[in-house]
Amino acid sequence: NDQDLSIPDTGVTREYDFTVTYQDIAPDGVTKRGVLVNGQFPGPLIEANWGDWIQVTVHNGLGVEEGEGTSMHWHGFLQKESQWMDGVPGVQQCPITPNDSFTYRFRAEQYGTSWYHSHYSAQYAGGAAGPLVVYGPDSGGYDIDLGPVMLSDWYHAQYYDIVKETMQADPTGQNPTPPPASDNNLINGYGEFDCSTTDLPCVPDAGVAKFKFTAGKKHRLRLVNTGAEAMQRFSIDGHTMTVIAHDFVPVQPFQVTALTLGVGQRADVIVEATGKPSESYWMRSDIGLDGCNAFNPAASEALAVVLYDDADPNGVPASTAQPDSRLAVCKNDDISLGLPLHPTMPDPSPSVTTELHITNEWNGTHWLWHFGGPSYRADFNDALLYQIQQGNAEFGPQSNVHDFGSNKSVRFVIYNDTPAPHPMHMHGHNFWVLADGVGRWDGTTANPGNPQFRDVHILQPAPTGSSSYMVIQIELDNPGLWPFHCHIAWHVSAGLYLNMLERPDDIKKLPIPSSFGDQCKVWGDYTATNPVDQIDSGLKRKDMSPGLRRKSMYF
Repeated sequence: NDQDLSIPDTGVTREYDFTVTYQDIAPDGVTKRGVLVNGQFPGPLIEANWGDWIQVTVHNGLGVEEGEGTSMHWHGFLQKESQWMDGVPGVQQCPITPNDSFTYRFRAEQYGTSWYHSHYSAQYAGGAAGPLVVYGPDSGGYDIDLGPVMLSDWYHAQYYDIVKETMQADPTGQNPTPPPASDNNLINGYGEFDCSTTDLPCVPDAGVAKFKFTAGKKHRLRLVNTGAEAMQRFSIDGHTMTVIAHDFVPVQPFQVTALTLGVGQRADVIVEATGKPSESYWMRSDIGLDGCNAFNPAASEALAVVLYDDADPNGVPASTAQPDSRLAVCKNDDISLGLPLHPTMPDPSPSVTTELHITNEWNGTHWLWHFGGPSYRADFNDALLYQIQQGNAEFGPQSNVHDFGSNKSVRFVIYNDTPAPHPMHMHGHNFWVLADGVGRWDGTTANPGNPQFRDVHILQPAPTGSSSYMVIQIELDNPGLWPFHCHIAWHVSAGLYLNMLERPDDIKKLPIPSSFGDQCKVWGDYTATNPVDQIDSGLKRKDMSPGLRRKSMYF
């Protein structure tokens, strides 16, 4: 990635202080208990300039009675100068114990749009997430930066209850329990809900997000899919968007009237305000496609309002949707578009090519996902990266570690043998997207001289009786233990996750602070007297049953 060749040394540290707590919220009018950062949903915006250091102290205020740890992951950051700050419990750190804190410090090595979120179980699906913007070179030519536009499916049930439900079987014991339908779809934490359809506490007319356009000006919108499951189809009535970045990668600009984002994906777009000063328009994000998302048909389309300078702020837009505003296929848009602005080319003969399959199975008590090996199961009492650095690492099968040794590059040929889509996210790397499709990969690659380059790509559902595939490639240039997983919260909770061990000999040279070992001791001491119930790939909350001891690492 050409971005990392000349990172400016600004000498600046941007400091933030976060407290994660449970609080009642009602973003769509329905009250639920949310997991919030600084009492906000979405969480506070982190801002930095390219080359700055970002320092965030995270306090776990969830309460000892809940028995929940927490952590924070900085989505899309490569962490090449701080591989131990990625924020994944059981990998780079142990969880932050209730009433304790942890300070993250990492460099803004890339620029563009991203987000942060808890990586403790599916906690972020309860609200523990927020936007993150790194300002850098302008590749698009715009007048006004309107900031992050966060797109998120929304559930009125508690995330813990949803995970527990989706890990179980249907009454026959033979089939997975389908993930529950989301109750709503939100833009920047706002959405309307029909209170007559629920028995939960609900106040109507919760309101929608509003964005101000100035006629004749070009506006930058920073789109982020921060949802738990749903693929989003984003559009603005009557306006064309110019895409200038995918994830943290500036791209050769291309125009669309709608675009698709899987969970974890970002797109920076420029929208020229071609309407009249008195007009208003609907902004839309749609998740309503059966077999792609589980959704509430009455609330599958999130709406926000675009107001021009002289528009009635209380008026209702009369605009009509773009012809392609509805989600029609469970996949990303054409990979021949969105090519890196700064061309990059993968090694045509990678050191290693590995074939991985995504499957699921019933083990007698739970439905589990597999990704190239055993279903993943975290041990939050150990931080594996720290153990590797100390020379003490032992990997049980439940860690699903793929050791690439000192190889220079790896190509992954990934087959989805299930009828569900999977937005696949890799930590510590951007990857080249060489091919995607259905059936067997025939060896051809798209744009071999400059393929798409990003950190999330949607692996589409497998057709009946066949498979789907995606082919990606990375340079093994970042010593560490890097998670690679589906970003659907319920899938990663059920083990759709592997760890990439990269240059283990160099890991031993990393200056990982001894405080990481100390933190694991604190967590171990806490769980010794406050046992927790582990129902998924990550630890959960305290079990109140008397006499309970720590659960086995296996289901």
